[in-house]
Amino acid sequence: MTSLYQPSRDELTTLLDGEPRYRLDQIWQGLYQQYSTPAEMTNLPKALRAKLAEALTPALQVVVRRVSDGGDTVKYLWELHDGRRIETVLMLYPDRVTVCVSSQVGCAMGCGFCATGQAGFGRHLTVGEIVEQVAMAAREARSMDRRLGNVVFMGMGEPLANEAVVWESVERLHDDLGISARKLTISTVGLVPGIRRLTERPLPVNLAVSLHAANDRLRDELVPINKRYPIDELMAACADYLAVKGRRLSFEWAMIDGVNDRPIDATELAKLCRRFRLPAHVNLIPLNPTPGYPTVGSPLKRVHEFRDKLEALGVNATVRRNRGADIDAACGQLAAGQPVAISQSRASVRGSGPQPSGTD
Repeated sequence: MTSLYQPSRDELTTLLDGEPRYRLDQIWQGLYQQYSTPAEMTNLPKALRAKLAEALTPALQVVVRRVSDGGDTVKYLWELHDGRRIETVLMLYPDRVTVCVSSQVGCAMGCGFCATGQAGFGRHLTVGEIVEQVAMAAREARSMDRRLGNVVFMGMGEPLANEAVVWESVERLHDDLGISARKLTISTVGLVPGIRRLTERPLPVNLAVSLHAANDRLRDELVPINKRYPIDELMAACADYLAVKGRRLSFEWAMIDGVNDRPIDATELAKLCRRFRLPAHVNLIPLNPTPGYPTVGSPLKRVHEFRDKLEALGVNATVRRNRGADIDAACGQLAAGQPVAISQSRASVRGSGPQPSGTD
């Protein structure tokens, strides 16, 4: 027995041994265009539906479905076959529908201000578990007379730590669900080897880097993987990705009160972008509350001042609107109900604030 979206077309062909060849197309279209279970594929003979239902089971069992923002944000808590849990967030905007998917159970990157990182690492997700998140979100969007058009790998986990599986999922989403590469975004905290592999992949997907600091001293504390792949190495990999793909690059910047929200932080970020000739777009995200991180997000006035400072220095920046914070569905809040550990103190982070780099 395997999960519904795990088999490739070739693997599904083996399961259909003895059936007419057109049955494969019917089943594939049922899965990837109608988002149907085998029992719902009424164009198939009853005996074949029963055979498929026995061989292919959903990977995701909904535990809780929570709604916020007047129905425009939906968070799903799923249980997997081994009892592990992950979360997915569907977001409806006037001009688009986006789903934020998980790529791992938990995360091993250890970023203290992120609830997923606080919970620790469980395991990698499979292709079927990732693709099914998107299919279920697309099915719900269709029930609202909307079409899912954007997928962001910004849920639980570090996508580039599970790069091969994430990429196979991306190909399924592109080739079979019909989602444009321009509408697919892979996020990373800065795994340089993963960015290098992504540069060699054929589809020009968007790259989002969770940066949060523009000097190694502060970033070592906020994003521990920076000790292995420091900022200059990360920026060089980003520059190469842009040169090859010509796609959008964004930097995610969680605004933490008194830590990385000062004028000097904006100046240093602008200098970093100029030095590596990176026309990146900066998404400013007021830090969302998590149980394991006592530091609070920057006041909204300071967030806007930070944006204005960046724009005055020639860096495109926007303030991301928090969606679903009341249901723990906003950036950095996904923990799938797992307990989190208390992270470093506010004082310890404040004490390592960035110093002027002197670069232009």
